[in-house]
Amino acid sequence: MMIQDTLHKLNEMKLFGMAKGFEDQLASTLAGPLSFEERFGLLVDQESTCRENRKLQRLLLLAKLRESACVEDIDFRPGRGLDRAEIASLALGNWIRHGHNLITTGPTGSGKTWLACAFGNQACRQGMSVSFLRLPLLLEDLAVSHGDGSFRKRLMQLAKVDLLVLDDFGMAALNAVGRNDLLEVIECRNGTRSTLITSQLPVDRWHDYLSGGNPTVADAILDRLVSGSHRLELKGESMRKQRARKSATT
Repeated sequence: MMIQDTLHKLNEMKLFGMAKGFEDQLASTLAGPLSFEERFGLLVDQESTCRENRKLQRLLLLAKLRESACVEDIDFRPGRGLDRAEIASLALGNWIRHGHNLITTGPTGSGKTWLACAFGNQACRQGMSVSFLRLPLLLEDLAVSHGDGSFRKRLMQLAKVDLLVLDDFGMAALNAVGRNDLLEVIECRNGTRSTLITSQLPVDRWHDYLSGGNPTVADAILDRLVSGSHRLELKGESMRKQRARKSATT
């Protein structure tokens, strides 16, 4: 009866890892020879691990990453333009902690989105908040938010995320409202939060894409996004085509 009361209280206090560890110890003969301090230490360790796992699952759920990717699985085959040392450095996450941006460019199918999701996954594993959004859809949502009065609230939400991944930059034409909204998103994060951009457009063509007759706004966006940013330029044949060929031969 006392054991059940203890388990009930542990679960009631949301000490789920400790409750599970207590049950495991009761069911195992291996814990018998251990001292009280050792057994209690194991329970604390299990509770800590349980909380870390729950936090990671919550961060990944909120991130809504498009691909199930991790940095350990990055393909470094020759011709992709990826340097192991540079990727290892980025995987440490210091660029996110310092509020720097990362720009990933390359042709269709080169793995830009997958790589962005791998960095997003890594950030979640390091306890940082992430939000993955396709830029065209984000701008559509922001345009709607002007009408229902939620624009400022949405902007503040975006400002708080440690890493904002904007996928498919340059895929859809920008109108004046979208251009200004993008500037607001970048401005509210500038210098304090990190933004990861993926784009088929080379960076030297971004000004033309952003200007639309208003070079001042384009200059402002580029200054905040590009200055001091880290850059990865993917090259080579489409990874999708390579995977399709591999599947066809197996």
